[in-house]
Amino acid sequence: MRNLRIAALAAAALAAIAAAPVTTAAASASSAQSASSAEPAASAAHAKPLHASSEKGTARKAGGGGQLSLQTNGTQGVVSPNPQVYLVFWGSQWSSDPAGVATDMQAMFKGLYGSSDTWGTILTQYCENAAAGTVTCPAGATFVAHPASSPLAGVWFDNASAQPNRSSKSQLAAEAGKAAAHFGNTTQTPNLNAQYVIVSPTGTHPDGFGPHSSFCAWHDKTTSSYGTLAYTNLPYIPDLGAGACTTLTDGRVLSGIESTETHEYAETVTDFWPTAGWYNSGGGEIGDECVNLDAYETLSTGTFDVQGLWSNRANACVTSG
Repeated sequence: MRNLRIAALAAAALAAIAAAPVTTAAASASSAQSASSAEPAASAAHAKPLHASSEKGTARKAGGGGQLSLQTNGTQGVVSPNPQVYLVFWGSQWSSDPAGVATDMQAMFKGLYGSSDTWGTILTQYCENAAAGTVTCPAGATFVAHPASSPLAGVWFDNASAQPNRSSKSQLAAEAGKAAAHFGNTTQTPNLNAQYVIVSPTGTHPDGFGPHSSFCAWHDKTTSSYGTLAYTNLPYIPDLGAGACTTLTDGRVLSGIESTETHEYAETVTDFWPTAGWYNSGGGEIGDECVNLDAYETLSTGTFDVQGLWSNRANACVTSG
C-alpha cells in the first residue's frame, strides 16, 4: 500500500501580477499537500495527491466524509452548468512532447460528450441555485448539463517564450488571465463556464511538481480584469513514469495524466470557484473521495483513463453515471 500524504491547509492572498491583466484572489480552503525539502510546497489549491492507497474503490481518508453538499446558496459559478475547456500548452518547450500529451489531451476532450461518455453523466446530479447544505438537488435548481458536443472550446500553444522551470502559483494564474484574453473571454459571462487548463511541458516543475512533491495537479480560482477565472495546474505527469497518478497497472504512460485531468475537470465543474460548490464534511471534493478508483472509457476519439467520482445518488465512488 502506498502512503497518502495528508493535505496541509494553507490559505493566502497572492499579490497583483504586473506581467498580465490578472491578479490572484485570496486562496480558498486549501487541499494542496506539503512537499519534502527537495521540492517547494504546493500552493493553496485543490489537489489530486501524488500518492494514494492501492486499495481500489475506497474513499481516501484525507477527503473522507461521504455525501457531498452544496456550500453556497444561489451564487452564479458555484458549478459550471455548461462546461467549456480551454487547453493552454504553455512555453516554447512544447516543441518536445515525448509522451504525446498535447494530442492525447485534445483527443480526450474532443470525445468527452454524448452517449459514449457515461463517466461525465455522473456530474449531472449536481447543481447550483439551491439551498446551502443541499445533498439532493431540487427540480428547480440549475443542474450541470451533460455536453451534447465536445466541451473543448479552444486550444492555445503559448510558445512565444519558455515557461519558467518552476512556475509559481501566481505565474500560473497570470497565464490563465492571458488565456482568457487570447480566447476573447474578456467579461465575466463567458468565464462562468470556462476552465483554463495550464498544461506544462516536459522537464518543468510548476508549483514544485516532481517526484518529491505531493500532488499530481490542482485547480483553483483567480480574480482578473475579466472576472473570476477557474484554472488548473496540470504538470507533465508522464515525466514521473508509467503508473504515476493512476491505479491502473498496465504500464500505459498516458493513463496518469488522463486520470488526473478527469479528476480536476470534474472538481472544477462541481466546485467551480473553490470552495463555493460541492464538497463533504472532510473537505473532499467529487474526485478526492475516489482517487483509488480508475477505469478505461472508450470514446469516439480513443480510450482514456477516467478517475472514479463520488456519486450522492449511488452513495459510492463510481466510474459511470
